[in-house]
Amino acid sequence: MERLRTPKLAEAIAEHIERLILEGVLRPGEKLASERDLAERLDVSRPSLRDALALLEQRGLLATSREGTRVTEFLAGLTDPLAGLLQSNEQVTADYFEYRTAVERLAAGLAAVRATAPERQAIRDCLSEMVAAHAAQDATREAEADIVLHRLIYAASHNLVILHVMRAFSEMLRRDIFFNRTSLFAQAEFRDALLSQHRAIGEAVVAADPEAAEKAIYEHLKFTGETVARTHRDAARVDLAVRRLNRSTLLSG
Repeated sequence: MERLRTPKLAEAIAEHIERLILEGVLRPGEKLASERDLAERLDVSRPSLRDALALLEQRGLLATSREGTRVTEFLAGLTDPLAGLLQSNEQVTADYFEYRTAVERLAAGLAAVRATAPERQAIRDCLSEMVAAHAAQDATREAEADIVLHRLIYAASHNLVILHVMRAFSEMLRRDIFFNRTSLFAQAEFRDALLSQHRAIGEAVVAADPEAAEKAIYEHLKFTGETVARTHRDAARVDLAVRRLNRSTLLSG
């Protein structure tokens, strides 16, 4: 029988860091601590750590530059081409909300059951930040808190596929792939409604009430999807009206 070998230290370190990335402890785009500090925190030698980081670079999970070592946007190879395809399809916004409703109802229900005490506290803190941003009428800050809240729920679901796939989708959302979030958050009435909905979602998760969490996220996404669809329809009508009014520019004198 072949004798088993103990994995090399560098491979063990690489596996440990890889797990931290998988679990969402280390996130895409984040810069790691310096080699010296990281070696101290992991209680390993710098040469072994250096070899481990090289292994993870080969796997496409880390990238090193003069600025340091960062976790790569490892799903970009999927999401960047997908974003280009989705932007060219008018039906995609409705499909996007249909997809999010299916996945986020599950995520919210799981989070209500599985969230740990620190995760529930993080959700409370995010809701407090959202309320403060709303009171300050800071639409940009409130829009960011919106993304943070949803990401906290993905993480609290303790489903790694939901965590990574939905985090990638939230990056596309931040880039206005599906609709213009900036224009929506500029509307006071929209922000008022969203604050109430987000509080219902977060409070249901914190209260460990999966049915209420699923219902709240469903109502939230239904409202947002309908608002986006109405905004698109209104914009299309304005565009058509302008073309009709300016039709004389296409005719001879």
